[in-house]
Amino acid sequence: MAVGLFGGSFNPPHQGHALVAETALRRLALDQLWWMVTPGNPLKDNHNLAPLGERIAASERLAENPRIKVTAFEKTLGQSYTARTLEFVRARNPGVRFVWIMGADNLKSFHRWQDWRQIVATFPIAVVDRPGSTLAYLSSPMARTFSHARIDEDDASTLAFRPAPAWTFIHGRRSPLSSTALRSAAPR
Repeated sequence: MAVGLFGGSFNPPHQGHALVAETALRRLALDQLWWMVTPGNPLKDNHNLAPLGERIAASERLAENPRIKVTAFEKTLGQSYTARTLEFVRARNPGVRFVWIMGADNLKSFHRWQDWRQIVATFPIAVVDRPGSTLAYLSSPMARTFSHARIDEDDASTLAFRPAPAWTFIHGRRSPLSSTALRSAAPR
Protein backbone atom coordinates (compact mmCIF):
# COMPACT_ATOMS: atom_id res chain seq x y z
CA MET A 1 0.00 0.00 0.00
CA ALA A 2 1.22 3.51 -0.86
CA VAL A 3 0.27 6.25 1.61
CA GLY A 4 0.96 9.97 1.52
CA LEU A 5 1.68 11.80 4.77
CA PHE A 6 0.49 15.40 4.60
CA GLY A 7 1.25 17.24 7.82
CA GLY A 8 0.72 20.77 8.96
CA SER A 9 -0.95 23.15 11.36
CA PHE A 10 -3.93 23.69 9.04
CA ASN A 11 -4.74 26.89 10.90
CA PRO A 12 -7.21 27.13 9.22
CA PRO A 13 -7.38 24.41 6.60
CA HIS A 14 -8.55 25.65 3.20
CA GLN A 15 -9.20 24.60 -0.39
CA GLY A 16 -5.50 24.99 -1.21
CA HIS A 17 -4.74 22.17 1.26
CA ALA A 18 -7.48 20.06 -0.31
CA LEU A 19 -5.98 20.73 -3.75
CA VAL A 20 -2.53 19.60 -2.57
CA ALA A 21 -4.05 16.42 -1.08
CA GLU A 22 -6.02 15.58 -4.24
CA THR A 23 -3.04 16.35 -6.48
CA ALA A 24 -0.84 14.08 -4.37
CA LEU A 25 -3.36 11.22 -4.42
CA ARG A 26 -3.62 11.39 -8.20
CA ARG A 27 -0.07 12.19 -9.29
CA LEU A 28 1.64 9.86 -6.79
CA ALA A 29 -0.85 7.01 -7.39
CA LEU A 30 -1.51 6.74 -3.64
CA ASP A 31 -3.93 4.32 -2.03
CA GLN A 32 -4.49 6.72 0.89
CA LEU A 33 -3.42 10.10 2.18
CA TRP A 34 -3.12 10.76 5.91
CA TRP A 35 -3.88 14.43 6.57
CA MET A 36 -1.93 14.93 9.82
CA VAL A 37 -3.09 17.93 11.86
CA THR A 38 -0.24 18.85 14.18
CA PRO A 39 -0.76 20.20 17.69
CA GLY A 40 1.68 23.02 16.88
CA ASN A 41 4.66 23.97 14.78
CA PRO A 42 7.94 24.57 16.64
CA LEU A 43 9.01 27.04 13.91
CA LYS A 44 5.87 29.15 14.10
CA ASP A 45 4.26 31.41 16.66
CA ASN A 46 1.46 29.24 18.02
CA HIS A 47 -0.19 32.12 19.88
CA ASN A 48 -3.02 32.36 17.30
CA LEU A 49 -3.35 28.61 16.83
CA ALA A 50 -6.99 27.49 16.82
CA PRO A 51 -7.80 24.56 19.12
CA LEU A 52 -6.77 21.20 17.69
CA GLY A 53 -10.35 19.88 17.68
CA GLU A 54 -11.53 22.82 15.55
CA ARG A 55 -8.72 22.32 13.03
CA ILE A 56 -9.45 18.57 12.83
CA ALA A 57 -13.18 19.17 12.27
CA ALA A 58 -12.51 21.80 9.59
CA SER A 59 -10.00 19.49 7.86
CA GLU A 60 -12.53 16.65 7.87
CA ARG A 61 -15.10 18.91 6.19
CA LEU A 62 -12.59 19.70 3.42
CA ALA A 63 -11.35 16.14 2.91
CA GLU A 64 -14.22 14.78 0.83
CA ASN A 65 -12.27 11.94 -0.76
CA PRO A 66 -12.76 8.71 1.26
CA ARG A 67 -9.08 7.86 0.67
CA ILE A 68 -8.10 10.89 2.80
CA LYS A 69 -7.89 10.10 6.53
CA VAL A 70 -7.68 13.09 8.87
CA THR A 71 -5.65 12.34 11.98
CA ALA A 72 -3.95 14.13 14.87
CA PHE A 73 -1.89 11.27 16.28
CA GLU A 74 1.10 13.57 16.88
CA LYS A 75 -0.80 14.85 19.91
CA THR A 76 -0.50 11.41 21.55
CA LEU A 77 3.24 11.36 20.78
CA GLY A 78 3.73 14.45 22.91
CA GLN A 79 5.86 16.21 20.32
CA SER A 80 5.57 17.70 16.85
CA TYR A 81 8.95 17.22 15.22
CA THR A 82 8.49 15.66 11.80
CA ALA A 83 11.61 13.49 11.97
CA ARG A 84 10.33 11.77 15.15
CA THR A 85 6.83 11.42 13.73
CA LEU A 86 8.11 9.74 10.58
CA GLU A 87 10.20 7.28 12.60
CA PHE A 88 7.10 6.44 14.66
CA VAL A 89 5.00 5.94 11.52
CA ARG A 90 7.61 3.70 9.92
CA ALA A 91 7.97 1.54 13.05
CA ARG A 92 4.20 1.12 13.42
CA ASN A 93 3.47 0.36 9.75
CA PRO A 94 5.93 -2.16 8.34
CA GLY A 95 5.34 -2.93 4.70
CA VAL A 96 3.52 0.34 3.93
CA ARG A 97 5.23 2.59 1.37
CA PHE A 98 5.06 6.20 2.56
CA VAL A 99 5.67 9.53 0.85
CA TRP A 100 6.04 12.77 2.81
CA ILE A 101 4.02 15.51 1.08
CA MET A 102 4.58 19.21 1.54
CA GLY A 103 3.71 22.42 -0.21
CA ALA A 104 6.52 24.19 -2.03
CA ASP A 105 6.15 27.15 0.34
CA ASN A 106 7.81 24.95 3.01
CA LEU A 107 10.76 24.01 0.83
CA LYS A 108 12.44 27.40 1.26
CA SER A 109 12.81 26.91 5.04
CA PHE A 110 12.93 23.10 5.15
CA HIS A 111 16.62 23.16 6.16
CA ARG A 112 15.54 24.82 9.43
CA TRP A 113 13.41 21.83 10.44
CA GLN A 114 14.89 19.66 13.16
CA ASP A 115 16.85 16.77 11.60
CA TRP A 116 15.78 17.75 8.08
CA ARG A 117 18.38 15.48 6.49
CA GLN A 118 16.95 12.56 8.46
CA ILE A 119 13.47 13.40 7.13
CA VAL A 120 14.81 13.24 3.57
CA ALA A 121 16.48 9.91 4.37
CA THR A 122 13.34 8.39 5.95
CA PHE A 123 10.73 8.57 3.17
CA PRO A 124 10.57 9.88 -0.39
CA ILE A 125 9.22 13.43 -0.57
CA ALA A 126 6.75 15.05 -2.94
CA VAL A 127 6.84 18.84 -3.06
CA VAL A 128 3.63 20.25 -4.52
CA ASP A 129 3.79 23.64 -6.23
CA ARG A 130 2.33 26.67 -4.44
CA PRO A 131 1.98 30.23 -5.78
CA GLY A 132 5.17 32.22 -5.34
CA SER A 133 7.20 29.12 -4.49
CA THR A 134 7.80 27.50 -7.87
CA LEU A 135 11.46 28.51 -8.01
CA ALA A 136 12.16 27.40 -4.41
CA TYR A 137 12.91 23.90 -5.65
CA LEU A 138 15.88 25.26 -7.59
CA SER A 139 17.43 27.36 -4.85
CA SER A 140 16.54 25.82 -1.48
CA PRO A 141 19.28 24.14 0.58
CA MET A 142 17.32 20.87 0.49
CA ALA A 143 16.99 20.93 -3.29
CA ARG A 144 20.68 21.72 -3.74
CA THR A 145 21.87 19.19 -1.15
CA PHE A 146 19.71 16.40 -2.56
CA SER A 147 19.74 17.36 -6.24
CA HIS A 148 21.11 13.88 -7.01
CA ALA A 149 17.95 12.31 -5.51
CA ARG A 150 15.43 14.33 -7.52
CA ILE A 151 13.27 12.34 -9.89
CA ASP A 152 11.38 13.76 -12.83
CA GLU A 153 7.77 14.57 -12.03
CA ASP A 154 6.72 12.35 -14.96
CA ASP A 155 7.86 9.47 -12.72
CA ALA A 156 6.00 10.73 -9.63
CA SER A 157 3.73 7.69 -9.60
CA THR A 158 6.79 5.55 -8.77
CA LEU A 159 7.98 7.71 -5.87
CA ALA A 160 6.45 5.60 -3.08
CA PHE A 161 8.39 2.58 -4.32
CA ARG A 162 11.78 4.27 -4.44
CA PRO A 163 14.22 4.20 -1.55
CA ALA A 164 14.90 7.46 0.25
CA PRO A 165 16.40 9.84 -0.44
CA ALA A 166 14.16 10.52 -3.42
CA TRP A 167 12.03 13.54 -4.14
CA THR A 168 10.07 15.23 -6.87
CA PHE A 169 8.51 18.60 -7.51
CA ILE A 170 4.94 18.44 -8.81
CA HIS A 171 3.68 21.31 -10.93
CA GLY A 172 -0.01 21.81 -11.56
CA ARG A 173 -3.03 23.78 -10.55
CA ARG A 174 -2.27 26.09 -7.64
CA SER A 175 -4.47 27.83 -5.09
CA PRO A 176 -3.69 31.38 -3.97
CA LEU A 177 -5.21 30.68 -0.54
CA SER A 178 -2.99 30.73 2.54
CA SER A 179 -3.79 30.11 6.18
CA THR A 180 -1.85 33.22 7.18
CA ALA A 181 -3.91 35.43 4.86
CA LEU A 182 -7.17 33.82 5.99
CA ARG A 183 -6.30 34.44 9.65
CA SER A 184 -5.37 38.07 8.87
CA ALA A 185 -8.65 38.65 7.06
CA ALA A 186 -10.80 37.05 9.78
CA PRO A 187 -12.84 39.44 11.92
CA ARG A 188 -11.57 39.73 15.47
